[in-house]
Amino acid sequence: MTLDRAKQLLKVQAEFGGFYNGNSAKLILSEVQREHGQDAVDECIRDLRLDTVFGFEPGTRFEGGLVMGKA
Repeated sequence: MTLDRAKQLLKVQAEFGGFYNGNSAKLILSEVQREHGQDAVDECIRDLRLDTVFGFEPGTRFEGGLVMGKA
């Protein structure tokens, strides 16, 4: 998945908000983590304000749809 496509999908999840969309965002960020690395994840969190919507903080690792803690 390209980083632009991931950001498009994350934007949709952030617009809806809520628990289930937070889980979807975790899955998308896991894919970003795997393909593009931690810097790309942090960029997505900052650019899309996922810290205010879902409480994700820059530096948080995502693997397999799970939050693995800070890097």
